[in-house]
Amino acid sequence: MTGKALLNYSRSGSGYPLVMQHGYFGSSELWRAQIDYFADFYDVITPDLAGFGASAALQAPDTIPECASRVFELLDSLGIDEFMLMGHSMGGMIVQQMALMQPARIARLVCFGTGPVGLLPDRFESLDESRRRIETEGLQAAARRIARTWFIDGDSAPGYSVCERVAQQATEQAALACLRAWEKWNIEDQLGNIGMPCLVVWGDHDRSYGWRQPEALWRNIPDANLAVLPGCAHNAHMEKPHLFNLVVHDFLRAD
Repeated sequence: MTGKALLNYSRSGSGYPLVMQHGYFGSSELWRAQIDYFADFYDVITPDLAGFGASAALQAPDTIPECASRVFELLDSLGIDEFMLMGHSMGGMIVQQMALMQPARIARLVCFGTGPVGLLPDRFESLDESRRRIETEGLQAAARRIARTWFIDGDSAPGYSVCERVAQQATEQAALACLRAWEKWNIEDQLGNIGMPCLVVWGDHDRSYGWRQPEALWRNIPDANLAVLPGCAHNAHMEKPHLFNLVVHDFLRAD
């Protein structure tokens, strides 16, 4: 334990634990369609990362391993030893790190809209450009602009308004710390050590993580399956929640 304040979280349902980790400029609120669905089958726990959502008052780490440790600390405090784990975007980086740090605790892993390289070579803009625009345009304008890229239909997508509101809860400290964390993180040479069954999920119009990122996970994690969701961008779980939920649930309940 680090002695730092624990992450805030939401919890619904009962049964075997399913932990779902949101990504950059997100919070547990962006999992609403998944919480409503999976709470009928699992004990669903959705942490808010430091500096985001209900954890906005917490200082955000600037490394992915420390972000992973903060999630483990929360789960330890809840007495949760073994669980299934799903992460989106930056949350996908964090769950990959968790799978390397304490693999015996994770029964199944879902890596959604993510990859093993933090520099995001195919992203809609460079990390330096995002940093510059946060510092010059202000956090709120930058958050709105980034959130538009998460949907094929941009700010006219039904889920955009929720993302915009949630993004405004983030702090500038967290937004910049996350960019530093990504720059330092690359586990391409460690993917063979992720031993639990894994599902890689990717929307075929994702502008944050180009195909090379999920492809690297699928080809190099030994027990990996791939699901490409058509007609979806980065937030496929909000664009086509029914399809997303069915695909993920099929994987989670497989023998």
